[in-house]
This record gives sequence, C-alpha cells and structure tokens, in this order.
Amino acid sequence: MIRKAEITDVPVIQAMIRELAEYEKVPHEARATEEQLREALFGERPAAFAHIAESARGEVVGFAVWFLNFSTWRGVHGIYLEDLYVRPAARGGGHGKALLRELARICVERGYGRLEWSVLDWNEPAIAFYRSLGAAAMDEWTVNRLTDDALRELGGAEPRRG
Repeated sequence: MIRKAEITDVPVIQAMIRELAEYEKVPHEARATEEQLREALFGERPAAFAHIAESARGEVVGFAVWFLNFSTWRGVHGIYLEDLYVRPAARGGGHGKALLRELARICVERGYGRLEWSVLDWNEPAIAFYRSLGAAAMDEWTVNRLTDDALRELGGAEPRRG
C-alpha cells in the first residue's frame, strides 16, 4: 500500500534516510533532524513531500521524498525524486515500483512533464530496475553541487574554520 506520509511518520522516515545513507556509503552526510524533516514536509510552506510504502501487515517498508521542479523548455512543473528507499527485507515485493507509479500518476494527473531522479553509477540493481520501467539515463548530463565551504564562499560568507 502506498499512502501520503503523515507527521507521525517523521521518525521512521529519518531512520530510513540514515539506512539509505549507510547503503550509499556516506552515513556521515545524513544530518537531517526530525525537526528539520517535520518542517520541510509538514510546515506552513512544505518544501518537499513524502509517500510511504507499507507491507500487507501495515509495517512501513519504504518511502519516497520528492519536490517540484520546473522545466523552462516544457513550461511546466515536474517531480524530482530526492530519495527512494525500500528496506532490504522488503525488496522485490513491488514497493519501489508502487512508489514510482504513484509519483508518475501525480505527474499525469497534474500535467507535469517529468519525473526525474539521480542514481549512483555503481548501483547496478537500481539502474537495472529503473531501466525496466522505461527510465532513460541522462548520461550526457553531469550533476554539479556546491556545499559547505564552497557554498558559503560563493554565497559571500567566510568558510568555517577548524
């Protein structure tokens, strides 16, 4: 079963974010607090949205966190899937596909032009799964990111020391 996340899901969403970071070999990068997630997902002006996958017994087994983006070329919004995660014991049960199907349904219903996400180049099981759904890799594009000192330096703040 796929449902919209509720504020009471924040602790389990945070736990799965940490599990995902461990799987991706960067547990130190998962710094979001429950308070930050609560505000981002359920505050006065939500910056992101989440859906939950539950097992037949009602256990939370996965989640998707996403936000709106905008295509200047198409002139419409799309969905950017920030995180998709299904707990290892529940993989192969259709939960990941069901989460993606729900986001695709939202795109179609609202007239959004894209559903897109990133995947680590070493994550062969995920790449094969996404390709099986008809997703096209955007191999000609390279993701760029500013964080921490580089972001502060460009943004006019002094880098943090020590």
